[in-house]
Amino acid sequence: MARSPKVAAPGTSVPHTTAPAALPDELEQWLHHLEVERRLAPRSLALYRDALQRLVALSGADGVVLRQAQPHHVRGWIAALHAGGLAPRSIALILSAWRGLYRWWGQNGHVALNPVAGLRAPKAGKPLPKALSVEQAVALAEHEPTEADPALAARDHCIVELLYGCGLRVGELIGLDVGPGEGAAGWVDLADATVHVLGKGSKRRSGPVGSAALAALRRWLAQRALLAAPGERALFVSRRGTRLTDSQLRSRLRRQALQAGLPTNVHPHMLRHSYASHLLQSSGDLRAVQELLGHASISTTQIYTRLDFQHLAKVYDAAHPRAKKKE
Repeated sequence: MARSPKVAAPGTSVPHTTAPAALPDELEQWLHHLEVERRLAPRSLALYRDALQRLVALSGADGVVLRQAQPHHVRGWIAALHAGGLAPRSIALILSAWRGLYRWWGQNGHVALNPVAGLRAPKAGKPLPKALSVEQAVALAEHEPTEADPALAARDHCIVELLYGCGLRVGELIGLDVGPGEGAAGWVDLADATVHVLGKGSKRRSGPVGSAALAALRRWLAQRALLAAPGERALFVSRRGTRLTDSQLRSRLRRQALQAGLPTNVHPHMLRHSYASHLLQSSGDLRAVQELLGHASISTTQIYTRLDFQHLAKVYDAAHPRAKKKE
């Protein structure tokens, strides 16, 4: 297959200072239909034009007449786009435009079949969850928040210790109450060093609470009454005395990470990922990590084996004599 000309990927900006590239009349007619009948925005029209330019280039390289294209031709063009480094999402947008063109031709009796119908872009690989290094996570957990109000400092420190020390989801953490009273979604049993939460799918699970997290929790509980409104059952409360919200917690965590000198934007789930990957690095017990995280399927937990492999690969590259490049 001949190499197709390079055309800007959908999602990239289209210069306004240059006139749009001309297409065959049969394709310009469809774009006119989209502009007049469908009232597509100029930006959308530019993306459709780009997709059609790719179609012309690919079909021309194969010597295929557009209205005679077959599914196997389109599969080859998808493969060419993918091999050229185009992202699956961009390919999906291009296929959507091609599919619309052939559908319109079919409605007007110009083609007998839609060669793009049923064809899909390659699946995008699942990105690895972002986790902190052990050193970064410990630095954040040991950082004492810079706050004029000692109650807020104690609260924010306790939040980090529970997120990283117990692997809690943000919803599980802000749902914690001060005790197992009626209607409590979750709580921490100080005597038993256990946290009880209501996780995804309304499934309850329990997990151990480490000594550092217990110490931070006791310190916060000693200050909590200074902030909590009368009768408030939430373990973590805001300045107003009511249950801390998701956005408030994220903002406070981001601030702490900056104060601790971490070079990345830290969010609550990053600490859960760090909890899981660091446990797996140390223990290698995938089933235990699955139980601690509350995953219904082991396949969900297996993504952390990829994180662990990355860690091992870095160790190998740094330490093994045959991995080092010669100067």
